[in-house]
Amino acid sequence: MGALVGLGVGVGLLLVWSAFAVPRATRSGGAETAGPGRWQRTLAEAGLGGVTPGALAALCAISGTSAALVVQVASRTPTVAIAFGLIAAYLPVAVVRGRAVRRQRELAEVWPDAVDNLASAVRAGMSLPDALAALGERGPVPLRDAFTAFGLDYQVSGRFGDCLDRLKVRLADPVGDRVCESLRVARDVGGGDLGRLLRNLSGYLRDDARTRSELESRQAWTVNGARLAVAAPWLVLLLMSFQTEVIRRYASGAGVVVLAVGAALCLVAYRLMMRLGRLPVEQRILS
Repeated sequence: MGALVGLGVGVGLLLVWSAFAVPRATRSGGAETAGPGRWQRTLAEAGLGGVTPGALAALCAISGTSAALVVQVASRTPTVAIAFGLIAAYLPVAVVRGRAVRRQRELAEVWPDAVDNLASAVRAGMSLPDALAALGERGPVPLRDAFTAFGLDYQVSGRFGDCLDRLKVRLADPVGDRVCESLRVARDVGGGDLGRLLRNLSGYLRDDARTRSELESRQAWTVNGARLAVAAPWLVLLLMSFQTEVIRRYASGAGVVVLAVGAALCLVAYRLMMRLGRLPVEQRILS
């Protein structure tokens, strides 16, 4: 039995590691195209661009193994330990995704102020690259590091388009992509409509952020209800782990079936509730 449990844990950890560490190639017209992977993009959107998918996979493996060992010591039931090990292995992924969502929401709230600041600088006679670099000092705090890096990059290279591309990578934000592409078009076309474009863009971003905030407030009860409904039975099972005589019933064949079916139902119900209450996700532009 111990060898079987060890084999199951090893296979599970291998699958978790391979999901993050093994690069995936996408085919387009029969040719493979290289680019940042799914998890690399997720880490960048969470503001963790310096963290590699392999490091995240290692953290998942350590978290899952530690939780499984602790529950095994407390309950002496391998099936329950494996179940909580898999849950703990997913926790770092959930934290990264939650951080990405919070960062995107935070940036969406400050972009209108940044565009207003940019419009004021352009009206004052500053060139567009200088106005963007000035946001590193006078812009909203969450955006200052990215625009400071843009200013240094432009001083070194002097190529506005390439600097905008690297700015989009640093921001890793769909609203930032929209702003950067608007500025690229305005600079390429030229003319005196840049101030008007920035004012219209600021108003649009502010209205969009207000509408999305209202929808997310109304949606919050659905999300919280789904999370509570999924977490409740597993919290009960965790409390039962300290009652050895009761929890050992899950080591039998029937207990394994109950755990597997319960986990599958929780996963399906959670995904269904989240999908029904999901708001449209804004896609990145030319990223």
